[in-house]
Amino acid sequence: MDAGMSAISNSTGVKDLAQSRDFADSAVTPQALGGTDGVVFNELGVAVITLHGDQIQSLNREAAHSPAIIAIEPERVVYAISEPSYGRGMRLFPTFQPTPSAQSAVNPSMDYLKGYRDAINQLVDHLLGGNPQNEVVVDGALPPTVLDPAFTWGLQYTGVNSSPYSGLGIRVAVLDTGFDLTHPDFEGRGVMSKSFIEGQEVQDGNGHGTHCIGTACGPQSPSTQPRYGVAYNAQIYAGKVLSDEGSGEDGGILAGIDWAIANGCRIISMSLGAPVQQGQSYSKVYERVGRRALRRNTLIIAAAGNDSWRSNNLIVPVSHPANCPSIMAVAALDSKLQIATFSNGGLNPRGGQIDIAAPGVDVYSAWPMPTRYNVISGTSMATPHVAGIAALMAEATEASGRDLWAELMLAAKRLPLSSRDVGSGLVQAPE
Repeated sequence: MDAGMSAISNSTGVKDLAQSRDFADSAVTPQALGGTDGVVFNELGVAVITLHGDQIQSLNREAAHSPAIIAIEPERVVYAISEPSYGRGMRLFPTFQPTPSAQSAVNPSMDYLKGYRDAINQLVDHLLGGNPQNEVVVDGALPPTVLDPAFTWGLQYTGVNSSPYSGLGIRVAVLDTGFDLTHPDFEGRGVMSKSFIEGQEVQDGNGHGTHCIGTACGPQSPSTQPRYGVAYNAQIYAGKVLSDEGSGEDGGILAGIDWAIANGCRIISMSLGAPVQQGQSYSKVYERVGRRALRRNTLIIAAAGNDSWRSNNLIVPVSHPANCPSIMAVAALDSKLQIATFSNGGLNPRGGQIDIAAPGVDVYSAWPMPTRYNVISGTSMATPHVAGIAALMAEATEASGRDLWAELMLAAKRLPLSSRDVGSGLVQAPE
């Protein structure tokens, strides 16, 4: 990383680069993100820098000859909900080549996982799509017609209601619009929280983040039934990387990821994204971040996006950053175990596959007070189901990083739907 920083300084003249490791808990302040020439995220090997005109050209020339700089990309804006946006500004993300000591050998489980995914894709695509009554069959059984009112349908379909695990000892970071720290269902949970949005506290003025945290880590016994949370004993890390208006820049997202990894979070849940065009490749910067996270035993899970309109035969590619091969992409299912009409699909050949699916339609969870609870839909709602179950799986198997990814894929229930839409199938809690 030192070589990358030197290359930036020598080519652009930028020297006032803050480093995330110098901040308390490695949480870069919003003021630092916007008030210096740039910030280096030490856990990620990525810098966010502000450049102009000739500086950009000089850095590009340096990158063409320097192996220390892997990729340079403009900053994007991402959203908690599906709104079109295609990058902005002149802030760039040079990604540094890690030093030899930081480069671990390829984990055989990831090679196995990729081969396993390809084999499943070929198999699932040849399955019959439903029975004569047009009902969905999962491992030979129909979805339950009578649900237990003590649990949401999502917790029952994924086996959370009968799992003996609770996420005890597992740190889960949810990077979103923040969290309602006053919500009575979370009293005494000791939530760790940081805001990476300038001028806004962690307190959730949107609702999206509270809903996602509720699903991933909500209580075992909420004040009002049904139970809606998966990993009720997990340690919650609430990172506000999206504003109360539901948007945020890549710099804040990367700051949140860096903070979560530095603080030992085994799972990072990101129900956010930006649209991707068909044929467009994934971000090399975020792919590098995903790989470094896996090497640090952290699994990043992200929403596939809500841009499709399947009733009109419109399927849109998986959104950024879920389209990165080293970030787990989550699709949304309804209570009939059909793919949600809005859920994006694995269309792009280089990256952009769907990895797994989860309940994402009419999902009941926490909401900022005084509303307290709300029912909403989206791949945003499917993602925290997977994140919470990942915490249960981490507790049950002691797996992390690439191995945790493999455990989730292997445990998923196969569905008679295209792997383009649901990946390895419906996420399942450990028994």
